[in-house]
Amino acid sequence: MRRALTVCLMLLWPVAGLAQEDIPAEPAVLIANEIFITADRVLVARGNVEAFQGTTRLSASEIRYDRRKGSLEVSGPITMQDGESITVLASAAELDATLKTGLLTGARMILDEQLQLAAVQIQRTSERYSQLYKTAVTSCQICDDGRPPLWQIRAKRIVHDKEQRQLYFEGAQFLIRNTPILYIPQLRLPDPTVDRATGFLIPSLRTTSRLGTGIKVPYFIRLADDRDLTLTPYLSTRTRTLEFRYRQAYAKGRIQIDGAISRDDVRPSETRGYIFGNGAFDLRNDFKLRFDVEVTTDDAYLVDYGYSGKDRLDSAISISRARRDEYIGAGLTAFKSLRDGEINANLPTIVGDAIYQVRYFPKAVGGELRLGANAHSHYRYSDDDIIGRDVSRFSTEADWLRSWTLPGGLRADVTLGATADVFNITQDSTVPQTQTQLTPHGAVALRFPMTRGGAGDVTQFLEPIVQIGWVGGDRLNIPNEESTRVEFDGGNLVSLSRFPEPDRRERGRTAAIGVNWSRFDPAGSETSLTFGQVLREDADEAFTLTSGLQGTTSNYLVAGQYKSTGGWAITARTLFDDSFNFAKAEIRGAYGKRRTRLEGSYIWLTKDLEEERSENLAEIALDGSYRVDRHWTANADWRYDLTLDRAATAGVGVTYNNECVSVAFSVDRRYTTSASLAPSTTLGLSIGLRGFSAQKGTDSYKRTCGK
Repeated sequence: MRRALTVCLMLLWPVAGLAQEDIPAEPAVLIANEIFITADRVLVARGNVEAFQGTTRLSASEIRYDRRKGSLEVSGPITMQDGESITVLASAAELDATLKTGLLTGARMILDEQLQLAAVQIQRTSERYSQLYKTAVTSCQICDDGRPPLWQIRAKRIVHDKEQRQLYFEGAQFLIRNTPILYIPQLRLPDPTVDRATGFLIPSLRTTSRLGTGIKVPYFIRLADDRDLTLTPYLSTRTRTLEFRYRQAYAKGRIQIDGAISRDDVRPSETRGYIFGNGAFDLRNDFKLRFDVEVTTDDAYLVDYGYSGKDRLDSAISISRARRDEYIGAGLTAFKSLRDGEINANLPTIVGDAIYQVRYFPKAVGGELRLGANAHSHYRYSDDDIIGRDVSRFSTEADWLRSWTLPGGLRADVTLGATADVFNITQDSTVPQTQTQLTPHGAVALRFPMTRGGAGDVTQFLEPIVQIGWVGGDRLNIPNEESTRVEFDGGNLVSLSRFPEPDRRERGRTAAIGVNWSRFDPAGSETSLTFGQVLREDADEAFTLTSGLQGTTSNYLVAGQYKSTGGWAITARTLFDDSFNFAKAEIRGAYGKRRTRLEGSYIWLTKDLEEERSENLAEIALDGSYRVDRHWTANADWRYDLTLDRAATAGVGVTYNNECVSVAFSVDRRYTTSASLAPSTTLGLSIGLRGFSAQKGTDSYKRTCGK
C-alpha cells in the first residue's frame, strides 16, 4: 500500500505484519513522510523518518524492514538518541526491530554532549554494551579545516558499558595533535555521566626549593555509595610522600580525614606526616556533634609541603543545641603551638567550656528575662609555680531587659541584672586558690531613630545613642588568663563590659555615646557609618594600649561600610585619640564585576607589650584575578609587611580552560623565615582532560572554529 501524497503516519510494528515472536515488549512507533510495502513484502519508510522504541529515538532519511531477515536497513544521515546522555550519528546502519542491537558504519558516539567517540563502525551487541572499532576519542571541538584536535585517544577497540558507565580501551594511544605521547595496552575510564568512579584523577607537577621537582598522581577509590578513599603518591627528587583522604557520609552526618606520611631529605632521619580530620553529626533532640583533629609530626611540615599555613593547631569536640529561647553547648579543645619561642607546656593547651542560656517573657513585669551559666577550665602541662598555672571558673548571670517607646519616638532600653563567679586557681602561689564575687549591674540607653525618604526614593536612617551604665563590686586578685585581647567596635559600644570573658569586668559608672547613620539607595548602593566613645568614672588598668579603652576617656571609634552598584564593597574601622594618634586601623575592600575580581586589606596595630607586640605592625594584602578572555584567566596575590619593609608572600598564576582541556600554572614565594622555616618558592602545574568525570567541560569555554 502506498500513499501518493506526503503524509505523517504512526505505524505499530504488528500492523506491518511482524511475526509474533518478533514483536518487542514495548511496541515501536514509526513516523515518516510516506510509508509503503513493496511487492516482496518489505516495509519502507521514507522522508523525515523517526522511530521510537522505549528510550531510544532514531532519525533517518529511509528505513527498510525485511520481515524475512528480521532487521532494519537504515540510510543516513542517522541520529540515534539512546536515553538522555548517549547520541549516535552514523551514515548507515543495520539494526534489529528493537533498535537495541546491530551495526552502524561511519559512526560517532557522543556521551553527555561532551565526549566524542568517532569509529569506523559501532556494533551494538545488547542494550548494555556497544563496541567501537578503530576509534578516536576527544572532547575537543573538531573543525572542518583538517586540523587535528588538541588531544585525542586512539584505540583499536573500545567497549562502552552503558550500565556501569565505563569505557574500556584496547591498544590505546594518547596523542597531542597528531604526535603520539603515550601507549597503553589496556585502559579503563569513566564516561562523562559518572560523578564518582574508581580510577586516576588529574596528575600535577610541583617544584619547590625545599622538596625539588616532583609529580602527584591521585588515585580515587569508590568504596561504596557513602564512602571513598583517595591515595596520592607524591614523588620528587627530595621526598617520597603518600597523601590520603577518606570521606564517609551518614544519614545524619559526615566525616573527612586528610593526611600524609613522608620520608624526605629535609629531615633524612625522620618520618614526617600530619592528620587533619573533621566531622559533624545531627543527634537526637536537635543536638549537633562537631569534632576536628589536627596533628603534625613537626613544626615545619605543614608549610614545607603546602598543606596549611596554621601556626597553632586545635583538636576539638563539641555538642550544642540552639532553639528559639534556649542554647546549650559544651566543648573540649586541645591546642598545639607551632610558633617559635612558644613552649606548649607553658600554654593553656587543654581548654574546656560549657554554656547554658535561656530566656523567658514574664507577663507580670513585661520585657525579657535572660538566665545563663557558663563554665571554663584550662590546663597547662607544666608543674612550675605561676608558669604552670591552671584556672577553672563557673559563672551565672541573670538579666531583665525592657524597652519603651516614649513620646516623640524616643526609645528607652533598661537592663538590670547580676552575675556570680567562682574561681579555682592552682599552681600559682601569688593568689588565693578559691575566690568568689557577686556583681550587680544596670544600664539605661536612649535612642532616637529618625528616617528620611520613602518608597522608591533614597532612604536615610540616623540614630543617636546614649547609655548610662553601672557595674558594682571590686575586681578579684586573679590573673588575666582569658581577656588578654580586647576589641572595641560597634558591636560592644553600648555593652556593660567590653572584656571578651567574665574573668575581667568593667567596674563603676560608665557612659557611652554614639551615632549610627545609614543610607539605602533603591538602585542598590548602601552606606553605613558608626561613631562612638566611652566615658568612665575611673580608669581600668586591665585595658591595653591598643584596646582604645585606656583612661577615663576612650579613643574615638569610627567604623563604616560602603557597597556600590558598580561592584565595590569597602569596610573600614579605626580607633584614634584627640591628637589623631591611631591605636589600630583596618580597611578592607573588594571589587568584582564581569572579568575582574580584586580584594585587598590594610591593617595597622600600634606596638603593645601587654599584647606581646614589641613593634608596630602594618601589613598590606592584595588578591585578585582577571579573565583575559573566555579561556585565559590570570591571578595574583601579594602580602607585604610594612614594618619590616619586605614582602611576606607573593604568588602569580595563569589558567587556560576550553571544552577539552584545563591547564593551571602557578608560582608562589614565601619570604618569611624562622628557626624551623626557611624561605621557599613553589611552582605548580596541572593539566586536566575534560570530558571524563574528573573534568567536565562547559559551554562557556567552547571554542569557535577558525579562531
